[in-house]
Amino acid sequence: MPEDGGGRPLTAVLRPEQVEIVENWNVIGMRGTGSHDLVVDGAVVPDEWTFVRGGEPTVDEPLYRYPSVPYAAQVLAVVGLGVARAALDHVIAQGGRASYTGAPVPAERATYRIAVGQAEAQLRSARAYFYETTEEVWATVTAGDPASARQASSLRLASAHLAKTSFEVVRAAYQLGGIGAIADGNPMERCLRDASVVPQHAFLQEGMYDGAGAVLMGVQPFPGYL
Repeated sequence: MPEDGGGRPLTAVLRPEQVEIVENWNVIGMRGTGSHDLVVDGAVVPDEWTFVRGGEPTVDEPLYRYPSVPYAAQVLAVVGLGVARAALDHVIAQGGRASYTGAPVPAERATYRIAVGQAEAQLRSARAYFYETTEEVWATVTAGDPASARQASSLRLASAHLAKTSFEVVRAAYQLGGIGAIADGNPMERCLRDASVVPQHAFLQEGMYDGAGAVLMGVQPFPGYL
């Protein structure tokens, strides 16, 4: 940790040949992300190729005035949003499929229609909050001002809430998929696995609600939140 970094990690930029990729991303979902470990042995990095992650930017442009850690959380959260949209679209399209048991098709069942309607409202609400907050903060930084602590917290809250809601929507869609959803290769099986990974990230876990609540009430959030 740098002495003047406020507890934030010092990050270095290296050339590809200085890094060894250890392919150990053995996970249930999100296998395509390739989030492998990196090994660096004996590399010397000049000071000008290092920076404090989440620290003061050295370039004064709108993108660099945008809060970096909340931005990282947003990048992760939108993955869950995309997976949830795909899962919900799938069960909507499957509303006319024939039942294995001879029961009415899903679209003719009130329980199926209610679940689809609730999931659609959940997802669109979380998505609207996420993009509303993003647009507010972007307007601030493009006007030449830094984002406030309250705005940075709102981004973190919107991201965590989107990840959580997206997973809930996928679980609801998975259940609507019936017994066919459990088959290896079924789209719903993959959606469930992938969506479950997103809210597991440290930036998107339940603790973000605690940090956001602290900021909203004017008390100090846990260390590293802002």
